[in-house]
Amino acid sequence: MAYDSFKVLRSSAVPLPIENVDTDQIIPARFLKATERKGFGDNLFRDWRYDKNDQPKSDFILNNPTYSGKILVGGKNFGSGSSREHAAWAIYDYGFRCVVSSFFADIFRGNSINVGILPVQVSPEFLHQIFTEIEKDPKAELEVSLPEQTITIVSTGASESFQINGYKKHNLLNGFDDIDYLQAMKDEIATFALNR
Repeated sequence: MAYDSFKVLRSSAVPLPIENVDTDQIIPARFLKATERKGFGDNLFRDWRYDKNDQPKSDFILNNPTYSGKILVGGKNFGSGSSREHAAWAIYDYGFRCVVSSFFADIFRGNSINVGILPVQVSPEFLHQIFTEIEKDPKAELEVSLPEQTITIVSTGASESFQINGYKKHNLLNGFDDIDYLQAMKDEIATFALNR
């Protein structure tokens, strides 16, 4: 199994109401030398989290202990820029399992799903509702159901559906990456090959 399966996630969320967050802001290029998926969470939003002396910036949201959870709520156009899959690795390694935005860059969306992060695209109006609830209560919870393809603000009951490719949904539900998917079908593939 490539990563934990994703079914229903209920968690508080970390708000990042910044638009056009690109992959270089998510994980700066100087941290891309490693080839394993480990340790990238330490440098998630590195230049926003730390000053030039490697001291945490108190005004950045990830350094504020008031906010926590496995859901990151970003502004419109999250994950734009270069195609680096390390951005998704950094988000996963930090502990997030879901990112919510009103728009995702396509490559970032694919890279996220491939490592077990569910990108949930909502309407701008629903995104605003989420930010409003978190502002009222930093511990406000969201419930994300992959089987039902819904996201709900627990405190208000407001809910919205989201779209996901059926193949990618299957993989997330089972914790598969593309290779795991093929390995799960190896008996069927062998049978097909014998009958050709």
